[in-house]
Amino acid sequence: MWGQAQAATTTILALGDSLTAGYGLDPGQSLPDKLQEALRAKGLDITIINAGVSGDVAAQGAARLDWALTDDVKAVIVELGANDALRGLEPAQAENALREILQKLRDKKLPMLLLGMRAPPNLGADYQAKFDGMYPKLAAEFGVALYPFYLDGVAAQAELNQADGIHPNVKGLSVIVPKLLPFVENLVTKSP
Repeated sequence: MWGQAQAATTTILALGDSLTAGYGLDPGQSLPDKLQEALRAKGLDITIINAGVSGDVAAQGAARLDWALTDDVKAVIVELGANDALRGLEPAQAENALREILQKLRDKKLPMLLLGMRAPPNLGADYQAKFDGMYPKLAAEFGVALYPFYLDGVAAQAELNQADGIHPNVKGLSVIVPKLLPFVENLVTKSP
């Protein structure tokens, strides 16, 4: 349990796309950096490895999971799928790739947190239902924690996003991190 003194740092892998990588942000300003900072401010000895690659679709994230998983990783945050929707790829492709990732992590007995995304409304109601629905479906299938919408409170808020209207700025991350923090703290309590 976390309440016990730990001998070593707990390492979390954050596997994702540009939203994890920190696209457009200065070094040290990405989501993994800000989460690590917030966890350490609470006295938790946590290191978060930023395995975000800008532009990656879920299948690309799945393809690089094995080399991203070092032996010291004790838990994983999975943030993928946004680029699949932005490119209008069939939701089943992203779902299958996410399923592959979650299965590999389950096989390694690693606790995981899945960060959900929502499809842009211009893709239509049918696409939205399939895409948006895959995250709760996968979370239930694998019995993993789900943070329903990564950009909750930030999406479509100009002052919280970079000029592209897609990627959160530092102010946007200051909205995301406190909401996400309890989910990550819970993930840490499940790590071996």
